Amino acid sequence: MTVAEEKASSTVASHPLDPMTADEVDAVRAILDRAGLLGEAVRFAFLGPEEPGKAAVLGFAPGDALNRRFRVVLLDLADGTSRDVVVSATHGTVDRLTDLDPSVTGQPPIIDTEFELVEDIVRADEGWCAALARRGLDPQTVRAVPLSAGVYGYPEERGRRMLRTVGFHQPHEKDHPWAHPVDGLAAYVDLTARTVLRLIDHRVHPVPAEPGNYDDPEQVGPPRTTLKPIVITQPDGPSFTVDGHAVQWENWSLRIGFNEREGLTLHQLAFAGRPVLYRASIAEMVVPYADPSPVRFWQNYFDCGEYMFARYTNPLEHGCDCLGEIRYFDAVIADDDGAPRVVPNAICLHEEDHGVLWKHTDLFTGAHETRRQRRLVISTFTTVGNYDYGFFWYLYLDGTIQLEAKATGVLFTAAYPPEGNEHATEVAPGLGAVHHQHLFCARLDMSVDGPVNAVDEVDVTADPVGPDNPHGNAFRAVRTRLATESAAARLADPARARTWQIINPEVRNRLGQNVAYALIPQGHPTLLADASAAIRTRAAFATRHLWVTRYDPAERHPAGDFVNQHPGGAGLPAWTAADRAVDGEDIVLWHVFGMTHVPRPEDWPVMPVDNASFTLKPVGFFDRNPTLDVPPAAGHCETEESLPS
Repeated sequence: MTVAEEKASSTVASHPLDPMTADEVDAVRAILDRAGLLGEAVRFAFLGPEEPGKAAVLGFAPGDALNRRFRVVLLDLADGTSRDVVVSATHGTVDRLTDLDPSVTGQPPIIDTEFELVEDIVRADEGWCAALARRGLDPQTVRAVPLSAGVYGYPEERGRRMLRTVGFHQPHEKDHPWAHPVDGLAAYVDLTARTVLRLIDHRVHPVPAEPGNYDDPEQVGPPRTTLKPIVITQPDGPSFTVDGHAVQWENWSLRIGFNEREGLTLHQLAFAGRPVLYRASIAEMVVPYADPSPVRFWQNYFDCGEYMFARYTNPLEHGCDCLGEIRYFDAVIADDDGAPRVVPNAICLHEEDHGVLWKHTDLFTGAHETRRQRRLVISTFTTVGNYDYGFFWYLYLDGTIQLEAKATGVLFTAAYPPEGNEHATEVAPGLGAVHHQHLFCARLDMSVDGPVNAVDEVDVTADPVGPDNPHGNAFRAVRTRLATESAAARLADPARARTWQIINPEVRNRLGQNVAYALIPQGHPTLLADASAAIRTRAAFATRHLWVTRYDPAERHPAGDFVNQHPGGAGLPAWTAADRAVDGEDIVLWHVFGMTHVPRPEDWPVMPVDNASFTLKPVGFFDRNPTLDVPPAAGHCETEESLPS
């Protein structure tokens, strides 16, 4: 077996943070069945690990007894009732059972079964079919896309389980319907009653005719033949080692996790045995669209909280998604019936060259030294409807951590009218792509040299001209301690090179400085919707680049536990209202970053990757450059004269 074919998988958990196994999914289902909580119409809207508290995890030693607990959200399709349950697979018990009131708590996430229901419901609706007939379309050739409803003050929707849908014409089964939006028409669907509650038939637009079949050679032409192969090999194998879900690479150690809401999670990251980050994940994301038209103003999607986006994690392919010597990790999720489903090769682990690490040719000594940078890559991809998202965590030799989010896939399209649309771009004849944002929220449970941390906001500011700065060239770094949760809700400021340093006030380096890691933001726009917009209340987390909260194991999702049809105010706004102290405490950082996408014709019919990222960089965490011991790259640093002719 080559390294590229090896996988890390286990049917038995040996650590509190190990991902869920197929056997555990079966055990949870059996416990719920014995407790009388299942039935013919009951579906699993969520099943994932209920992680133990931090103290329990940090105190765990190999061989200690485990209590493997799982959180389950059950949805009864017959009457719309739902329950939030915690189960111990170890003890075979139901540890907690809560009946949910959707009008207060929000609805459980949307499930696959409902995706299939929507099309049947609208095709049985006379109004929908008549609207399509006016457009000259057979309802059987129109795909109804299930879209989260949000909350817009419609009294008849309160307490009902709703979806909204728009149509796309699919002339044949191999045709990509995104090229043919049936615009001007939307249906508001009651999933429990299985009826169309409201039909919006605003305007009859011509359905764009040009295909968008990027996988059809007749449309894209022959593939180019000029690209020569690039072969990446490590003859002695990779530099990392894997034990279950624990990974060691150079000075780094960490654990890899997974759940269907957040997808890939990283745990207990340490450098040379010194803790840096207890837990890291994408805890939520929102995709708000900018078209105010009567059939599209409600388009805002929380891909984690409303869709459990990691359910749609892709099996990764060697040579396509990952290159080099690969270690794969499978992932286990539960389907709507509570049966385990294994996603093979869900997570990819490999190392890659990343250019020059450091270099200098000295004027006085004549010394010239170059070292190559290398990074460990932990990645996953998921597809939510039209978009595909990749999440790539990078660990570097110098102690830097970076997360890159990649967006690709297909634009969500609309008709582009003859008079134009200032909220969209025409990407093909008569085909528009609406402006939108992709805003991610990373939850970073920091532990810089231990759990007691604080955050300093660091701005670079110019000194005024005066006796101490007569030539006006001086500037300095100005620190402000963010002492409370209210003070720590912050925006980036690229004009001031603003960063946030997570310091340990109890640990100093040899120079007397507090050890720290700096969160370096890109500073792209936060949520652009007006302060009065409904999405502003529901996605309040996306109105700031940074939040800092006191650690609480129950505070995991920045828009709240149940985002679907929640009116807003849950999550970070509710937690930070307590205005807890965060100076010298066990703290969690929530960083919002992302892309504001004004589509281009080049993004059609399939979009080249766009990306957004942030960086965590050591600042005084080390006494000097920690990569002085990296050797020259054997076989790479050769002068032109030494190369074969």
